[in-house]
Amino acid sequence: MSHDEVVLLDAWGSMFGMRAWIALEEKGVKYEHKMEDLNNKSSLLMQMNPIYKQIPVLIHNGKPISESAIIVQYIYEVWNDNKAPILPSDPYERAQARFWVDYIDKKVYPAWNKMWLSKGEEEHEAGKKELISVFKQLEETLGDKTFYGGDTFGFVDIALITFYSWFYTFETYGNFEMEGECPKLVAWAKRCIQRETVSKVLPDEKELYDAVVEMKKELDSK
Repeated sequence: MSHDEVVLLDAWGSMFGMRAWIALEEKGVKYEHKMEDLNNKSSLLMQMNPIYKQIPVLIHNGKPISESAIIVQYIYEVWNDNKAPILPSDPYERAQARFWVDYIDKKVYPAWNKMWLSKGEEEHEAGKKELISVFKQLEETLGDKTFYGGDTFGFVDIALITFYSWFYTFETYGNFEMEGECPKLVAWAKRCIQRETVSKVLPDEKELYDAVVEMKKELDSK
């Protein structure tokens, strides 16, 4: 399928955009990577995702696919070489993987937002506690496995590893240590970033933190 035209609309540091990026790298797909300014969204983004007007969007031969978890599954279905499938063959295991990706989407970012955008100490502490408890649950789900997919780097791994570059920001804003709270999760993340497909995608954690600090200043000044 080398004739395929593939474009990824993304934004720097987006944990959701990075999922699609990693999946494309994992499958060795040739693609054009276009970074969006989310304060000044392109007409292409508005046209390709008129419903949510958000990144990421994968444009495959002119047709858009939106929502990161859907994009990742699409990439693995289209460029299906049967090497390291993203989802288990067993229907129950497949459903479980989808459940945990859904959990990540519904829990991690909202808990972080609650802490980050908190008004006052009480709200901040509540957000921090929630964020840590979400990660503890994800650590418990991982157990002693190498990856969430067992020995295989799979769907849940791709969905969660993109948050790793944000750990430093979470820790700094929350005044806690991820390794102290969730050592197995941090060990898992370090295994994931040994993959070139992951390490080349994740941004520098300090650069990301600086960008988040600037973003907060902008929000506070409005």
